[in-house]
Amino acid sequence: MNDRRIAIVGVGRMGANMARRLKDCGHTVSVVYDVRREAAEQLAVELGCRVADSLAAVTSAAEVVLTVVTDDVAMRELFLTPGDSLLERAEGKLFLNCATLSPAVQVAVAEAGVAAGAMVVEACMASSITQAREGTLYLMLGGTAEAVAAAGWILEDLAQARRHVGNPGQAAKVKALVNMVMNSNTAALAEGLGLGTALGLDPTLLLEIFSQTGANSRVLATDGADMVDREHECYFSAAHAAKDSGIANAMAAAAGVAVPLSLATEAQYLRLCQLGLGELDKSGIAELTFAGRAPA
Repeated sequence: MNDRRIAIVGVGRMGANMARRLKDCGHTVSVVYDVRREAAEQLAVELGCRVADSLAAVTSAAEVVLTVVTDDVAMRELFLTPGDSLLERAEGKLFLNCATLSPAVQVAVAEAGVAAGAMVVEACMASSITQAREGTLYLMLGGTAEAVAAAGWILEDLAQARRHVGNPGQAAKVKALVNMVMNSNTAALAEGLGLGTALGLDPTLLLEIFSQTGANSRVLATDGADMVDREHECYFSAAHAAKDSGIANAMAAAAGVAVPLSLATEAQYLRLCQLGLGELDKSGIAELTFAGRAPA
């Protein structure tokens, strides 16, 4: 067992469960950090580790720093903002960055890390809370071959499958496309089920027939019944869906590629957020498509 100390920055749904998984596998989780101090303290008690008071203290207390934060702004605050930073005295450290971010920010963080003498791997996750807890994530990895190889010992306990897709920024591009397609599938399913129920069709019958035809998808299995039953416990939030579709749409605009379906999907998720429903699971988009559900 590798005895290097591991720090977890960002202890929300995914980060906390990845920390628990690493602890269960016998790794040393030495320190946790979150802008929500109470969440970090609760997890620290559970894991028997301590809470860092600063970003610099995180890096000094670990050889490996795993980050799972919300968006580009949060990531810049960790690595690219003057003052307190994870890159203070970071020489020889390994950073695993698991959030879904814009490719430009992943590249900027990797470059800053290398300049500080560290290794940096983007480890983009195409899985959810259950997989984080069980160590069965699917990871798309970006970074140098050397950095990815150096992270193998920890990644093997977090992921069921890993795919190195290229240099820094490349995994972020692939992850944005994964979520772009997933989100569009989710929006389409919500519209199909919503229209079907408005036409007087049995939604349970629709789910069965969809599953045996070209309407089938992984989203049907994960979200279909939840849409019908209005069970929107959050595994991947509507707010994150809006953010990630936005990343993909910005990439499309920069590449000069038309993506009208993805733009419409982003607009639906943004509308859900504007209605104060952004913390529902992505299946919550059905609240906009089933008759009589959407708030005024």
